[in-house]
Amino acid sequence: MVSSKQKMIKASNLHKYYGELEVLKGVDIHINKAEVIAIIGPSGTGKTTLLQILGTLDRPTKKLDYTLEINGKSLQNMSDSMLSKFRNENIGFIFQFHQLLPEFTALENVCIPAFIANKNKKETEEKALKLLDYLGLSERTTHKPNELSGGEQQRVAVARALINDPVVIFADEPSGNLDSKSAENLHHLFLKLREEMGQTFVIVTHNKKLAEMADKTLEMKDGIIIEETNNQKKITEEITE
Repeated sequence: MVSSKQKMIKASNLHKYYGELEVLKGVDIHINKAEVIAIIGPSGTGKTTLLQILGTLDRPTKKLDYTLEINGKSLQNMSDSMLSKFRNENIGFIFQFHQLLPEFTALENVCIPAFIANKNKKETEEKALKLLDYLGLSERTTHKPNELSGGEQQRVAVARALINDPVVIFADEPSGNLDSKSAENLHHLFLKLREEMGQTFVIVTHNKKLAEMADKTLEMKDGIIIEETNNQKKITEEITE
């Protein structure tokens, strides 16, 4: 596995207001490269808002100074266009509902982020085919989303998230719409990608099994992180007891 000592995400004092409602109340978070991080907590506690801010889909409220770095790049002073470019080149997303475009095949859906980045069509398609093959979908490349199972659709979404070689992938309830077997397969896939590709994952989830499989679990309540659990250390301690 790739060394996880390098900081991938550094953020401090993240606040988010919607009118008078304060959803994030000064969140600090540090995530290492090649870590799988699960963010848990009750609905409405700010998990998705935090994920969207870390993924540059939204910005913190600028009432208070904050810092946000991904892979050593400071993001807080970037313009919207600069953020869009950074996001396309460095960040992958996986959502609960795969958000594949229904009129396109699996291969075409995977290629879209690379085409947005103006990458070579032939090279992109070759890479997309390799990713789909890696994810066990080599026989499904010409199928449209409605011809795929839920698990297959979500694996296409994973391939799409990987096509631009992102430094980090953000996932919001990625297995929330899957049956238990497909969900388990997806969870193991995340760990495989971490082990074999050194991929960093930040995952919002209500799935207890996925949270326990992550390297660390961050528990949120009322807009702040109230507890951080090192699951690998916990497993080691249980084995040695």
